[in-house]
Order: sequence, then C-alpha cells, then structure tokens
Amino acid sequence: MEGAQVGWIAAIIIGGIAGWLAEQFMKSNMGVFMNILLGIVGAALASWLFGLLGISLGGWLGYLIAGFIGACILIALGRMIRR
Repeated sequence: MEGAQVGWIAAIIIGGIAGWLAEQFMKSNMGVFMNILLGIVGAALASWLFGLLGISLGGWLGYLIAGFIGACILIALGRMIRR
C-alpha cells in the first residue's frame, strides 16, 4: 500500500474494522488487539499478493478491502496450522 496515503492512526482504525469484519465472516472469536493486528498484517499480505497479480488498490477503501481479504487468509492459515 505504498501509495495509499493512509497514516498510522487511520491504519489502526481501518485495520481494526477489517479484522473485525474478517472475524465475523470467518466466525472466529478474537479480541480487539488481534482484530487490529490481523487487519494491518492482512492488508500488507494482500497488497503483496495483489501486486504479484498486477492488481493495485489505493486509498482507505482499498486498504479496507485488502485488510479484510488478508485477515481472512491469516485466519484460515491459523486454523490449518492448529489442526
């Protein structure tokens, strides 16, 4: 998300929303801190994956979408590792 122009506070807020949405979608039970962490790390992961595919998402909405998709991927990976 190099050109996204999302500051740290906005990243925490949007990451928390993205993590919460992913938590609801994947039917997992995590706390606020994990939601924020999943959203931020998920956005970085999804942005990297999208970059490999030539897809570019920008702005707050792009960060939210990438965070949601990335957080869902991270939750699924966590479930696979636990089993």
